Amino acid sequence: MPLRAFTVLGIETSCDETAAALVRGAGSGPGEILSNVIFSQLEEHRPYGGVVPEIAARAHVEMLDGIVEQALADAALKLGEVDAVAATAGPGLIGGVMVGLLTAKALALAAGKPLVAVNHLEAHGLSARLSEGVEFPFLLLLVSGGHCQLLGVEGVGRFRLYGTTIDDAAGEAFDKVAKLLGLAYPGGPRIEALAREGNPKRYTLPRPLFGREGADFSFSGLKTAVRQVTLEGEVRAADLAASFQAAVIDILRNRTAAAMAMFVCDFPSAPSPAFVMAGGVAANGAIRSALGALATARGFSMKVPPPQLCTDNAAMVAWAGIERAQSGLFDPLDVAARARWPLAKNGEAA
Repeated sequence: MPLRAFTVLGIETSCDETAAALVRGAGSGPGEILSNVIFSQLEEHRPYGGVVPEIAARAHVEMLDGIVEQALADAALKLGEVDAVAATAGPGLIGGVMVGLLTAKALALAAGKPLVAVNHLEAHGLSARLSEGVEFPFLLLLVSGGHCQLLGVEGVGRFRLYGTTIDDAAGEAFDKVAKLLGLAYPGGPRIEALAREGNPKRYTLPRPLFGREGADFSFSGLKTAVRQVTLEGEVRAADLAASFQAAVIDILRNRTAAAMAMFVCDFPSAPSPAFVMAGGVAANGAIRSALGALATARGFSMKVPPPQLCTDNAAMVAWAGIERAQSGLFDPLDVAARARWPLAKNGEAA
């Protein structure tokens, strides 16, 4: 029996993007993005070198209603014409998450539509199904400012965690190193641009957990090593940026290779499985190139959602709502927002 097509309004407010989108499709993907409206708060947070939770929550309150209206208008739909309302319910900055979830609850109640409370990490993980219809199971590297995880994705709500960061996320390390080098926030794109001009072998930096058992990550020691270099005297910023990025690439490649071996053991019958990279750091071309070569060498087909679906957005939330709606996974109006919401424990499905 073919899957029913749903049209879902998605809302995303977990960090510093206020977003709403309308997406139509069946759970197998790909889907059709009818509208995707994002208000970035970069200018509000830039003076502080990072996201300030109170400023983010206030901006969500001020902007969200208008953004939802714009998303509906861009899709030429009325609220009563959608099949469900989906919103990020966690993990994230709890003030922002509450703004989006409460708005979604009000809209669902007013329109008599079901609510889907979406895990932000699952939305990232399923975004390659929205864009390319990637089949289950697949290996996911979720790499962003707040998260760094390797997971086997067996199905909707079914994740097997192979590795996670034990301290900082990769994107956070990029931003903090950029700040040490005097680069503006957000630091990731600026580090990547500066690294193209530098010598990646100029500075010797550590690769924490490289070659260790398992697939966990650690970036705190690398960030500290960069700080130590800056304290020892004058540095050539381009060379230090290139050396740092090369270290991150080596760590990601080594840990991903370990997870690929675990995935193949867990899913031996998966022919040419997909390796999906999602999250804001997936926009880094040097990282994509290195991991793409690894995937090819290990028999995986690499899939990366388009840039607008890698960073936080509401289209991925709406799509996760569609995937969950296909299985009747709706939520009551008293569902709670969560600051933390892990997808799975090591070696166990969620």
